[in-house]
Amino acid sequence: MASKSSGNILSYVVFLSTLSVILLSLVSVIFPALIIRTVSPFETDLDPFESGPWGPLLISNVILFGFGIGYYKKRLPKKFSQTVEFVLNFEISKKTALIIAIILLSIYIGLSVGELSLNEEEEWVDYIILKEALKIWPFGEHEDVYVKEQTERYVRMFLLWSSLNVFQNIKILPFVASILLVIVTYFLTYQISQKRFAGIISMVVLLQSYTFLRYDTIAVYENFWALFYILSLYAVYKKWYFSPISYLLSVFTKAFAVLYFPMSIFFIYRAKIHKRRKIVIIASYGIVVAITVGIFLAGESIFGEIIRIDFTEFLIGLTSWSYQLRFDYLMILTILPLSVGLLIRSKQGIKEADSILVLILGGLLAGPILVMFTDFYYILPYRFVPLVVFFAIGIGVLFSKKQT
Repeated sequence: MASKSSGNILSYVVFLSTLSVILLSLVSVIFPALIIRTVSPFETDLDPFESGPWGPLLISNVILFGFGIGYYKKRLPKKFSQTVEFVLNFEISKKTALIIAIILLSIYIGLSVGELSLNEEEEWVDYIILKEALKIWPFGEHEDVYVKEQTERYVRMFLLWSSLNVFQNIKILPFVASILLVIVTYFLTYQISQKRFAGIISMVVLLQSYTFLRYDTIAVYENFWALFYILSLYAVYKKWYFSPISYLLSVFTKAFAVLYFPMSIFFIYRAKIHKRRKIVIIASYGIVVAITVGIFLAGESIFGEIIRIDFTEFLIGLTSWSYQLRFDYLMILTILPLSVGLLIRSKQGIKEADSILVLILGGLLAGPILVMFTDFYYILPYRFVPLVVFFAIGIGVLFSKKQT
C-alpha cells in the first residue's frame, strides 16, 4: 500500500513539474516578448503584452479539456461515449499493422526521396563547416574551433563520411536514420502500450510533424543522435546490454545527448522490467558516463573551453518554443491536454506514462540548459526532434491497453 502511495506521489511530482514547464513555454506563444522583456538586461522597445496567435491555442484546449471532463464524468451522449470507448479499445492484427506501416513508410519515402538531390551547401550555411571537417577527418587538424568541434562527433562523422564515400550522397544515411527513427518510434510505443494501433498512431503523429519532415534528409542537421537515443530506450526492454551502447553512440553523435542522461535513468527506473535488470542497466550507464568523461578528458576537447553559466539565457531559452516549433501546430495545440492524459494513464497502471512526461520535460529543458552553460551553441529547431518523438509516443500511449 505504501509503495502504491509513493508511486502516486511520484506521478504527481512528475506531472506538476512537466505541467509547469509546458505552461511557462506556452506563455511565449501567447505573449512572445513577455519573458525576454522581463529578464533581458538590455533595454528594448518590445511590448511584453503584445499577444501572439493565442486564439487557436485557447479554443483547442477548451474543447479538449471539455471533452475529456465530459467523458470521464460520463456526461457525454451515450453513443458518443461508446464511440470513444471503441476507439480507445480498438486494436489491429499484426498483419494489418504491418500493411499500414508499409503504406505509411512508402508514402513518406516517396514524398521525401526527391530531397536527396538538393545541394545543402546552397541551403545551409553550416554545411560549409561540415564540409571542411569531412576534408580533414579523422586525423587532420584545423584552426577553426567550429570545424574542430565537428570532428569530435566521431560516430556522426563516420556515418556521414560513409554516406558520402560509399553511396556518393551525404544525405542517404541521414534519410535512412530518419526512416529507422519512425520504425523504432512504432516499436517503443507498442512496447509501452501493448497495442499495435497505438504504435501506428505514433507513426502518423511523427510523420505529420513539420520539424521532423524539415530535417529528415538534412546531413548537417541529421537525426543519427535521435535514432540512437530512442533505440537506447527501446533496448531497455529487449536487448538491455545494447541500451548503454546505443546511448554512448548518441553522445558521440551529438554531445547534446548528455543532457538526456537523467531522463534515461528515470525511464529505466519506471520500466516494467525485473528490478535486478534495472540495477544492472543503471550500473552500465554509470560505466558509459565514466567512459565518456574519460575520452573527453584524455583528448584535447574544446568543451572545457566554452563553458560559462548565465541563468538569464536559460529563461530566454524557454521562449524558443514560440518560434522554433511554431509550425508544429498539433503539438502546440495539444501538449497541455496530453500531459493531463498521461497522468490519468499513469494512475490507471501504465507507469511508463510518467516516463513520457519526464522525456517531454527534458526535451523542453535541454535547449535552455544548453544555452545557460555555453554561448557556443544555439537552440535550433532540429534539437527538438526527440521532443517531437516523445510527443508522438505520448499520443500513442493514450490508446494503451487497459492494465489489470
